[in-house]
Amino acid sequence: MYALFANLTLITHFIFILFVIFGGLLFFIFSKIIYIHLPALIWGIYIELTSSICPLTYLENWFLYRGGLTTYSGNFLNKYLYTIIYPEYLNTDIQIYLSITLIVFNIFIYGLILKNLNRK
Repeated sequence: MYALFANLTLITHFIFILFVIFGGLLFFIFSKIIYIHLPALIWGIYIELTSSICPLTYLENWFLYRGGLTTYSGNFLNKYLYTIIYPEYLNTDIQIYLSITLIVFNIFIYGLILKNLNRK
């Protein structure tokens, strides 16, 4: 059961990362999403720039520990999601580059949002 919860937490973690990166684009479908995306974006930038560990990582590890596992057992999860969320080569320099990319990409998205709002 704990392995299932660990897998669900990993999937949730992946979805949250996608939301942090691309969530601003949802504004064009649902404008109020900005109130959820901006704090998530700030959190994602903070985690990357400070080399902090996301609480979802602690939760995943707790479920794995309680389930008597040391790593994820599902091939898909281990091969794809886990390696995207926790790449081997991740270091402080790469985290800074990822943060800069995240910031620049979202400045572009929010620029589009502002341009769209000015047209109305």
